[in-house]
Amino acid sequence: MLNQPVKIVGIKSPLARVLVLGMFGVLVWRAVSLADPIDIGARRELFVDKYLIDRLDGAALKLHSPQPANVALQLDRPWEGPYCGYFTVMKVGPVYRMYYRGLPVLQDATEQETTCYAESDDGITWSRPDLSLFEVHGTRENNVILHGHAPVSHNFSPFLDVKPGVSPRERFKAIGGSSESGLIPFVSADGVRWRKLREQPIITKGAFDSQNVVFWSELERCYVCYFRTSKGEVRWISRCTSPDFLNWTRPVEMEFGDTAVEHLYTNQTQPYFRAPHIYIAFPMRFFPDRGVLREEQVQKLNVHPSYLRYARTQCSDGVFLTSRGGSRYDRTFREAFVRPGLDPGNWVSRTMMAALGVVPTGPAEMSLYYHQHDGQYTFHLRRYTLRTDGFVSVNAPSTGGELLTKPITFVGRELSVNFSSSAAGGLRVEIQDAGGQPIPGHTMADAREKIGDDLDARVSWNKGSDVSALAGRPIRLRFLLQDADLYSLQFRP
Repeated sequence: MLNQPVKIVGIKSPLARVLVLGMFGVLVWRAVSLADPIDIGARRELFVDKYLIDRLDGAALKLHSPQPANVALQLDRPWEGPYCGYFTVMKVGPVYRMYYRGLPVLQDATEQETTCYAESDDGITWSRPDLSLFEVHGTRENNVILHGHAPVSHNFSPFLDVKPGVSPRERFKAIGGSSESGLIPFVSADGVRWRKLREQPIITKGAFDSQNVVFWSELERCYVCYFRTSKGEVRWISRCTSPDFLNWTRPVEMEFGDTAVEHLYTNQTQPYFRAPHIYIAFPMRFFPDRGVLREEQVQKLNVHPSYLRYARTQCSDGVFLTSRGGSRYDRTFREAFVRPGLDPGNWVSRTMMAALGVVPTGPAEMSLYYHQHDGQYTFHLRRYTLRTDGFVSVNAPSTGGELLTKPITFVGRELSVNFSSSAAGGLRVEIQDAGGQPIPGHTMADAREKIGDDLDARVSWNKGSDVSALAGRPIRLRFLLQDADLYSLQFRP
């Protein structure tokens, strides 16, 4: 009905018609606003998309780029080399784990490829344990955990299975393979000693020639796999789902909304560890015919001879996507999330590929990892850092700005925000009913300004911070910000 033209019968005055139409618009807006509020419960919500946003006035979503930190791992062992890749980083209890392909020569899907393992106590400094599981390059003193399983080691991609009731013997799972072999399943009890779950592939329709990722989705209550496909001549991402890791639905191509078509070489999709109902993704954006380096720059780089042609003709960077399940990515930002930067070695083809995994490395810090100097003897994995929850913020300048949420319902007693302001700026919050009317006691005039920088700041009003009386009731949150950033919110017990 709302899509039909409105007919006004019996009113001849143009001004009266405008007034009637205006009143009708308000009623329609109010009816829509009161319908189906978003139930966020006690979940943490990040402003990585417009899911909760009804209106921004003077404020805007701002993408924050991670900052380069230390070199996490220099890939200089004989079984590693300039063609390592497809890293996975995860935190399991107190231990940080890293998995990656070792490949010293450009020979994909051969016995030259191994799967390697590293560990860390803090996610910052990494070591390679001597596991003595396989003899590689004439020695068993190495960190190789998989060998002789071509093409699985080409893109072996593990994950910690958090599905309730999963067998301890299969606590870790992984996939790997090619378009010819399909994706072969592996399982492990300790994440170091792996066995093939079955000989037959679990997914067969795909290109698979990069890192293909699986995780158990708490949001969708199933396993989800995101993998490489092609759409015409463009590198694409598809996905399928499974209730048991063995039986999968047919692949569905992901949608990206109304954005330009670009080559996305990897996807690195994962649940965010502080808000697992939100998937974050860090594809490598690839330009197969966009050379940057001059001949004299290439000559100064320590590029492997077999990679020289790529150094001159291709480049890549990293982008940021999100999803809330289903076959759609939200690409709010077309800009790069991570740029190659001043180092010429990072302008060589396929550099700036993200590892799978974002992990906490400090009270207010999380780390991502990007490999650099691809195809060069100086190949390494670098750690990058971001503020906790700090992918995107609602940002307002010194002149001020506002955010109004869609109608929501919640459970909890206090509203907590992750925010940052200047010394001159700040943040205040008003609670409205679903129709947009301020609720007495929680108006902007009652709001106490929050100033500073805090991951868990409790919002309050003149009568205190307790909002439990509003729990379960459709409300809107109106934020007034000045020279400030709002990263996330959550209702606390």
